Amino acid sequence: MSDNLPRIHPNTIELVQQGVDIVEVISEYVVLRKKGKDYLGLCPFHNEKSPSFSVSQEKQVYYCFGCGAGGNTFKFLMEIGQQSFAEVVLDLAQRYQIPVETIEPEEREEIQRQLTLKEQLYSILAVTNNLFQHALRQTPGKHALEYLQQERQLTDSTITQFQLGYAPGGWETLYRFLVEQKRFPVNLVVEAGLIKQRTNGNGYYDVFRDRVTIPILDIKARVIGFGSRTLGDDKPKYLNSPETTLFDKSKTLFALDKAHKTIAQQDKVIVVEGYFDVIALHVAGITNAVASLGTAFTHYQVKQLLRYTPSKQIILNFDGDQAGITATERAISEVKDLVYSGQVQLRILSLPGGKDADEFLRSRDNAAEIYQEAIDNSPLWLDWQINNLIQDKNLKAANQMQEVATEMVKLLNLLQDANQRNYYLNYCAEILSQGESRIVPQNVATLQNQLSPQRRNRSLKPKQGHQFNKKMSEKKLSFNIATSPEEELLNQAESLLLLIYIHCAQYREEIIDRLEEKDLCFSLSQHRFLWQEIIEAESNIKESLEINTNLLLDQLHNQTLNFPAEMQVVTSFFYLDEKSQEDIYRASSRIENAIASLEQVNCIKYQNYCTEQLQNLNPLTDSDRLQHLYEEIQYTKTRIQKLEKNRLSFNN
Repeated sequence: MSDNLPRIHPNTIELVQQGVDIVEVISEYVVLRKKGKDYLGLCPFHNEKSPSFSVSQEKQVYYCFGCGAGGNTFKFLMEIGQQSFAEVVLDLAQRYQIPVETIEPEEREEIQRQLTLKEQLYSILAVTNNLFQHALRQTPGKHALEYLQQERQLTDSTITQFQLGYAPGGWETLYRFLVEQKRFPVNLVVEAGLIKQRTNGNGYYDVFRDRVTIPILDIKARVIGFGSRTLGDDKPKYLNSPETTLFDKSKTLFALDKAHKTIAQQDKVIVVEGYFDVIALHVAGITNAVASLGTAFTHYQVKQLLRYTPSKQIILNFDGDQAGITATERAISEVKDLVYSGQVQLRILSLPGGKDADEFLRSRDNAAEIYQEAIDNSPLWLDWQINNLIQDKNLKAANQMQEVATEMVKLLNLLQDANQRNYYLNYCAEILSQGESRIVPQNVATLQNQLSPQRRNRSLKPKQGHQFNKKMSEKKLSFNIATSPEEELLNQAESLLLLIYIHCAQYREEIIDRLEEKDLCFSLSQHRFLWQEIIEAESNIKESLEINTNLLLDQLHNQTLNFPAEMQVVTSFFYLDEKSQEDIYRASSRIENAIASLEQVNCIKYQNYCTEQLQNLNPLTDSDRLQHLYEEIQYTKTRIQKLEKNRLSFNN
């Protein structure tokens, strides 16, 4: 769907939301079983053995208690299919025959034209794919079938699974079939990338002739284009469809429709160069593999894949020879910044003998096992780069050592994450030290001094050995996320109020009144964000919120799709587990508990402030101020004790 689509009118969004059942939609992707009033299944966004993925038909939302994924129908389809909000709404509107209204009424005709055009192109490509598959089993396609069965060693089931076919020879075979026999408009067949007009303007000729064809499918398994391989001496050996309304190779990954579930389950994806590499891997049972269609690996393709792997693991497997190394560096040229910033955990898999995946898997009986081991042992891209720097270099020769060190500094300067840079600074120093541990600190200092000023870390201390210091990392992580008892209390209180406000319409006015009465507000940033979204959501809803919780939930889901990072932090408020259901059941006492907690935290902060001020006063000159602060501290202390007693009583 084009990024320039007109804006969809809120009325259409509301009609789609009301007309679509989330259970029906999700059931197409997940096996759901009724449990109480909700439905339960295995989460499609992470690998799990026990179902923790819950779908509420009443609230029209889903939530995974395992990985935290959650949202409404729109969010689910956006995540599972890597579509934009507009694309999801338009697809659902078309599927459920809901008329589309746009912000500008005159844009409705353009929307309908685009939808109609795409449907026609999908139809033309599907018919063409059927023709190619049929032609493969006919006499003219015999040599194509033999090529697949003998040279590629593919079984009939694999040929059928990947819908491989044969484009007949001749210049106008496809033109005559689609235009003259099937009566498709010639301009649409051109738009589908299947025929081209002759340079002299007299007639048309087929794009694919006497070639094995490989259909390229979108995430919904619809044909959007074709790859092909010549069976003769035609150039190029491999030929793709030209870019069309449906097909943009920089935004497409071959076999993602077949691989995305396994990618999510295994939390990693393998990217190879060619169609037959992917097919061979899937045949070998390695079904989390896709191909980049021979282009540089683009930001769009990476972002697509990262939706399926929470740990952001991408394993790139191009040919292992020098040409393959060059191809690897070229392939990731567009996404280096994602790696240097730590957004992608990119690994490089090189196979013995410089073979590609297809050749390697056909070279020996236990090739699949060896390939799997290679996946598990594949080095991070940064390690791979460093290994390439020192390959065939004599570090005992001063000029070669200096050359390697210079390149190492260039690499270190690119790393944006301080922890990552510190780790590789030590790693490079150890390599340059060639096993002499006593000079590691000296090499660390030398490399560090050559870094650009903004990359230097004066607090860095050399590590002993190449192994990452996991215990120190865990201590740092614990320190970063630790909170004081007051912050814990604040977090619990604010969370309770927001949870009750969202799920208990009858208590909303009371919560607002109690906050205003005590002059309290939400202090934590994620809670302020959610509260602001609640206020905006209520202002956008005309119906009475006192009697309908779902309206508020629906509006929150829709408007927070624009804030995925912030949404990730607060999404748990939209769903109820056993504990939160207990909180809802005891909402009245929980509200009093939360208000008392907020007051208590404020008093503690004020007491700390008074204590700090007291320490800065001179007893000889500030006696009045000293007396006032002593009185304030004593009063606040008594108030804190009373609030603590009240707060605990509400829990009983």
